[in-house]
Amino acid sequence: MDGRKLTVGQKLGFGIFDLGGNMLFTLMGFWCLHYLTDVAGLGASLAGIAVMIGKGWDAVTDPVMGFISDRTISPLGRRRPYLLAGALPVMLALWLFFTAPGISNQIMLMLWAAGTLMLVNTASTIISVPYSSLTPELTGDYHERTSLNGYRFGCAVFGTLIGGALVGPLAGAFGGGGRGWSMMGLSLGAVIMTVTLLTFFGTREKLHTRDERPTGRFFPTYRAVFTNKPYVILFVGYALHMAAITFLQGILAYYMDYLYPFTLELPGLDHTTIAMLVLLLTAMVCIPVSVGVSKKIGKKKTYQICFVIIGSACMLVASIGHLLPPPLFLLLLAYAGAGVGFSYVAPFAMVPDTVEFDAVKTGERKEGAYYGMWTLVSKTGAALSMLLTGFILKWGGYRANHVQDPRALGAIRLIIGPLPAFFFLIALLVIRSYPLDEGTYKKLTGQR
Repeated sequence: MDGRKLTVGQKLGFGIFDLGGNMLFTLMGFWCLHYLTDVAGLGASLAGIAVMIGKGWDAVTDPVMGFISDRTISPLGRRRPYLLAGALPVMLALWLFFTAPGISNQIMLMLWAAGTLMLVNTASTIISVPYSSLTPELTGDYHERTSLNGYRFGCAVFGTLIGGALVGPLAGAFGGGGRGWSMMGLSLGAVIMTVTLLTFFGTREKLHTRDERPTGRFFPTYRAVFTNKPYVILFVGYALHMAAITFLQGILAYYMDYLYPFTLELPGLDHTTIAMLVLLLTAMVCIPVSVGVSKKIGKKKTYQICFVIIGSACMLVASIGHLLPPPLFLLLLAYAGAGVGFSYVAPFAMVPDTVEFDAVKTGERKEGAYYGMWTLVSKTGAALSMLLTGFILKWGGYRANHVQDPRALGAIRLIIGPLPAFFFLIALLVIRSYPLDEGTYKKLTGQR
């Protein structure tokens, strides 16, 4: 496997995509449920069902997209043609979803939400699965992959800031209400389209011949993925990780709107935006720190650090966060943000190592299959968390844009604290058995 070093320009050309990719992920994580309940007017449990249906559709599209891209032969490569093809559809789908239709019938509104979410997720799959599959094709060097993903997630954090902290102000700048959210969706969709095209023009992948194309059929190919022990361990740990993160993303706006009693003030920024900025800016600062730590202690231990930090932060927010004055509360959010920062690079630097493990054993390269399943698990974990969040809010008697009773507030505290903390604990225990350290990987691939 090629262990070549990459230039800064090559790394930026690759990484810029995830400014849009992570912006979309964060936008849907932090704001999708809140938008459906408090702007579109859909009940909490039906909103959770709609999200589950939309994400469940990825159980079909993600593996299929990975299978197709593995077998694509073109002058542009196996992955890049899909960046070009999917750039405009993802912008249009996002605009459509955030344009509330004004439907009063709850079942019809739920069907509209589920249908438009399926469109968003399909368009996202067309670009995100081939993009992720580029990583092991650009370099085989163990540490260079960590550096490459450091650039990727350095760009991703800017997308996270936009998708998390600036959505409310952006919708407000367009007048708020339905029109504000619609224009916000169009604007952020245009950003995603632009950075996708920048990565298309800014990267070059190795051209493959027809003889190098995988020969396995669809179902046997994906069954074979689950015989790769390092991948399966990482896969399960990441599924738990994403479920936990989605609980936090989906409930933070509710926590700030209905449970945190103190006033946070900065010119032009609302209560929720300030909280998200502190959380995400700290994460951005900690991403390069995590790259350095990973080189010192290894990817696995670095990944485990994030679970410990975020899990403990969840319990502190749920138990005492609403009692803390703003300076201490923001310090607690910064602590949580450090854990978030450590969660970005490590898992995505570990995946290509597991793919290489399979390639050495089987003699076939199936990056698309692996990354198809990888994006599937992240979206499935997020979907289940959103579904559960919607039902817990419904159980708690949540009413949009009303003062919440103690039971509803208890439901919010449950979702922001004990639930994600439990998932992080199980993920920590799962990742303990991950076997591919630096020495094992270099021995496997013949690198020094």
